[in-house]
Amino acid sequence: MSRLSVRVLSKLGFSREFHELSLAQRVQISQGPLVITVALLCLIFAALMPEILTRPLFQTGLVLLAVITVAAAVVPWDRLWYPSYWILPILDFAAIGYLYAGSLGLAVGIYLLSIFPVFWLAWSRVSAVGARILSFLGPLAIVWNPVFASAFPVTGQRLAAPILAPLLTLAVAVTVTVMRQDMAAQQAALRLKDQQLENALNQSTERSELLDGVLNAIDVGVLVVSATGSAVHKNNSMQTLDDRIRPAGMRHTQERDLLFFAADRTTALPADQRPVARAMQGESFHDVLLWAGAPGDQMALSCSARILRNEEGFNGAVLAFNDITPLADALRAKDDFVSNVSHELRTPLTSIIGYLDLAQEEAEDTGLTGTIPHAVAVAQRNSERLLRLVSDLLTAASGSVALDPRPVAVAELITAGLRSAGPRAAAAGVDLTSSCAPALAVQADPVRLAQVLDNLLSNAIKYSPDGGTVTVSAWTDGTSTFLEVRDTGMGMTEEDQKELFTKFFRTGAVRQAGIPGAGLGLAISKNIVEAHGGTISLVSAPGVGSAFTVALPQAATLPAADVPQDASV
Repeated sequence: MSRLSVRVLSKLGFSREFHELSLAQRVQISQGPLVITVALLCLIFAALMPEILTRPLFQTGLVLLAVITVAAAVVPWDRLWYPSYWILPILDFAAIGYLYAGSLGLAVGIYLLSIFPVFWLAWSRVSAVGARILSFLGPLAIVWNPVFASAFPVTGQRLAAPILAPLLTLAVAVTVTVMRQDMAAQQAALRLKDQQLENALNQSTERSELLDGVLNAIDVGVLVVSATGSAVHKNNSMQTLDDRIRPAGMRHTQERDLLFFAADRTTALPADQRPVARAMQGESFHDVLLWAGAPGDQMALSCSARILRNEEGFNGAVLAFNDITPLADALRAKDDFVSNVSHELRTPLTSIIGYLDLAQEEAEDTGLTGTIPHAVAVAQRNSERLLRLVSDLLTAASGSVALDPRPVAVAELITAGLRSAGPRAAAAGVDLTSSCAPALAVQADPVRLAQVLDNLLSNAIKYSPDGGTVTVSAWTDGTSTFLEVRDTGMGMTEEDQKELFTKFFRTGAVRQAGIPGAGLGLAISKNIVEAHGGTISLVSAPGVGSAFTVALPQAATLPAADVPQDASV
């Protein structure tokens, strides 16, 4: 319907679209235009041509139209067979015929009133073909009735003269039915799309509620930020977390205002190192440890971020904050326990080793033979091993490494390390080789770097139970110095490599083989290398062997007198 019709219906008290009204209401509305038009004509005729109103045929037409209008208003068309209301537009043709016959000779064009029932029939949903037939035959009967009813002979000329009107109403009927069918198809398509949209909206709502339920059921804070960095969604845990890390007295804060601290728990994190800021730079990260909250009520958070992308690129990020304060406290308590026990063990061990040294010297001086000197040597060797283990425990527990950097000749370092590992390698059937330029040097702590090399050599020999070759190589690319220890031993899986530098970790294959060790050497070596600003990496495969590579960033130059003449072993 047109906007004018919609406004008219609204003024009449119909707030719905025409097709949404009941059949009785549609019948009443469809009869209305014809009645209104005829009423206006009667007013005009009463003023200008009152004699028309006195003609019996014209009066019959008015009475019939009034009866039809009353029937349209009072008959319960909703309860009858649906096409039964077509009787009204058909009777309208009869009423218009009487009006037309009664106005001949005085008024012209009354037959044009037949356009109203034509529209009614054509717009109905009963039968498009039937509407077209009636839209032609009804007006044809109106214009031909005077021809057959007159005293003049019926000729082809008299029949053809008014034929244009039925043809026009037929054309109108065809046009209206086509438009109605097209609009009906569009309405059906719109209803289908509306249903699809409603279903999609319901599914989206259900999924959103399900997602909210899942996110609120976990004790991990989840924050979703948009491409501009504004918060899009927070679960309940994140809301609670927000309240704890927000400065007192502040209700609306930016990330730079929140109480985030570095590992020392006192240094505030720089703005560009905070989780959301890093995510907005397009960085994904996992299990980043930071401390949050006011001093005295801080908690340890493990933070991870994943970047969201669409066709246009960066589209925000999802961040997860996990409160690991109990775990951090437990780890600190464990380190404190290990440190305290190690300190308590070191003093008596040092005393035991000292007395064993004295006992061994006295046995050598007195020429004592038998099982006692051998037992003293075994006790001394195991005491020294236990002291090294205690020292490793103290180093691992402290987490900090004191350095005394100086230029170190890498070739001398390798030579000393291979010489120290020689007896163990010979006992295990392992060949030791090396490759290093004599003038190669690095700025490092020689004692700590030797400790790293000893740990790597010890592991390479230990984890080559069937013999093989261990090769130590060193080289530089101009800016960094590289030290590699490669073996042909048992190797390890990718899963084991992920945990290899964790304190006390030992692979399943090593435990099954019964190879001794505490799982601290590589963790200590990693701390030492990172304290130098370097990195340690690993390439390994089961049954092939392993290659550990230490990269140190600071090269150095040795004085000419300190350059070793032979760096091969």
